Amino acid sequence: MNYNMEKDDNITQAQKAASMETIETKKLVINIKDLRKSFGDNHVLNGFNLKLHEGENLVVMGKSGSGKSVMIKCLVGLMQADSGYIEVMGQEVNTLDQDHLDALRADIGFLFQGSALYDSMTVRENLEFPMRRHKEKLGNVVDTEPLVLEALENVGLGHTMDLMPAELSGGMKRRVALARTLILKPKVILYDEPTSGLDPITAKEIIELMRTIQRKYNTSSLIITHDVDCARVISERMILLVDGINYAEGTFAQLSASTDPKVEAFFKK
Repeated sequence: MNYNMEKDDNITQAQKAASMETIETKKLVINIKDLRKSFGDNHVLNGFNLKLHEGENLVVMGKSGSGKSVMIKCLVGLMQADSGYIEVMGQEVNTLDQDHLDALRADIGFLFQGSALYDSMTVRENLEFPMRRHKEKLGNVVDTEPLVLEALENVGLGHTMDLMPAELSGGMKRRVALARTLILKPKVILYDEPTSGLDPITAKEIIELMRTIQRKYNTSSLIITHDVDCARVISERMILLVDGINYAEGTFAQLSASTDPKVEAFFKK
């Protein structure tokens, strides 16, 4: 899949290489150290490390079953790691009680691979759902329409407020899911295969939207993807998850030029 962003990419690849040092001077929003998780004899994570800085787009790539989803679940406290250290926005996840964990999750947006919209709810009701669940963050909002409309307009879908998910295309569902994520104004967004199942034109639109959201809100983004072209365009830095560890790290240009067979395997067409 090629998104034909060559003109823009010529600029961004040079900027990415030059901005690496700047990014690494910014404060950490996620810090994972020596994360380990096994299921019986299957050692999925075997000492994984990750650092995400403020305002950064970090891509994690790994083969199916490599541990990407397990890592994300440990990160947000949905799964308990066997050992290791996870800090998100200054809070050690494994030490938080349920109330503090829920409060932390309100600052973390999650774009699910399948969009995960509630089929029985309108678009408006889907966006109102996290507002009702996290009243401690937004307060008791009496008139939700302005916030719902703002979030939908941010993704170019203000006109869909009263439609049902079944009336939306795959790309529109992905945009509405992102709008639902944005309604709580998260500081970090986790993207799980954001372009999976989309045609090249729609995938390009989603990538551009992700970049726009980052610039507008200075969000820090952790992006899980198998899509090499998505990684090329969106990443400022990449981590390759191999054998349960952060096997290789660097910019797309650095990693795609590697002669290491395990790294090369990610970039072969």
